[in-house]
Amino acid sequence: MKDEHLRHRSSFGAAAGAYAAHRPDYAPAAVRWALEPAPGRRVLDLGAGTGKLTGCLLAAGAEVVAVEPDAAMLSQLRRELPEVRALTGCAESIPLPDGSVDAVLSGNAMHWFDMDAAGPEIARVLAPGGVLAGLWNLFDDGVAWVAGLAEAGGSAAIGPRDVPASWRTGTARMHLPPAGGPARFGAAEQAEFPHGQRRTADSLVATLATKAGLLVMPEHEREARLARARDYLAGRPETADGEFVLPMLTGVLRARRL
Repeated sequence: MKDEHLRHRSSFGAAAGAYAAHRPDYAPAAVRWALEPAPGRRVLDLGAGTGKLTGCLLAAGAEVVAVEPDAAMLSQLRRELPEVRALTGCAESIPLPDGSVDAVLSGNAMHWFDMDAAGPEIARVLAPGGVLAGLWNLFDDGVAWVAGLAEAGGSAAIGPRDVPASWRTGTARMHLPPAGGPARFGAAEQAEFPHGQRRTADSLVATLATKAGLLVMPEHEREARLARARDYLAGRPETADGEFVLPMLTGVLRARRL
């Protein structure tokens, strides 16, 4: 299971350009809520990828440093946001001094962290009263055609925690060490914020193709899954012709450093 987790976590670099082009940003209200209890404006975007959340943090007025382990993703972030200090590193080994940030945020990446090691590291770089928050973009499967897409594409295409019900369950304890060591963060809060992304059928299929579950599949299986999603979208009146808004939610898990 550990090898499989590592294989999924390290799959994104090969699709860094597509990730930057097709993955959505985050609901501004979700970013504001995540930062609300932070004692200051210094923010670490941890597991920053190509900078989708980094850009939202800049727009919210934060002073941002980005940390990302994958060289291709980090290179893409530096091209997209050259003004941001962007460092090689990971949640388990953060290249920042003690108490140097007021908040640590992570966009669609916290589920890759080994919180037995990452929890103490995140707590170390946080100032007293600092905030840890994970943000995830979710498909709003309360909308009928989105629920149908989730069924047509399967969990590998949509993601195992990328609809609201599975997200709430899957992330509720994600700020805690799974091995049962000392907790570094207090009780977590969860909240969801409406969001959306303008897509066409082709660009939505391209978005699905950046999911880790599909990136690690054999090519023939991946293409078959994407073809099913493409056929489904072609057959729905909401998505068959031109642009549409993909209904989404940004889910946030937020906890304070103890």
